[in-house]
Amino acid sequence: MQIQIVKSKIHRVKVTGADLNYIGSVTIDEELMEAANIIEGEKVQIVNNNNGARLETYVIPGKRHSGEIVLNGAAARLVSPGDIIIIMSYAIMDFEVAKSFKPSLVFPDENTNLLK
Repeated sequence: MQIQIVKSKIHRVKVTGADLNYIGSVTIDEELMEAANIIEGEKVQIVNNNNGARLETYVIPGKRHSGEIVLNGAAARLVSPGDIIIIMSYAIMDFEVAKSFKPSLVFPDENTNLLK
């Protein structure tokens, strides 16, 4: 049996922009992507703590050390700059493997910097 399990999570990160006229995706600072083990093009779920919106999109890398978290395209209607969101990705794996799997969890500070 295989199950879907949380692979990566960027917890409580601040939205820095929303670009309705950009082709859909979420732009994430490349440093945050690496810390969370998320790659370009990976499907992610985003939960907006401010308004309860939930959406799925894919990731594009933002400039390293920029703190950039930008929702693009239609997703831009579900956030406002300053909103706090959670970004999660999932993996499908064997049930027994999933029991011991440890996800990559990232907890940025209020300025979207990695906590050291």
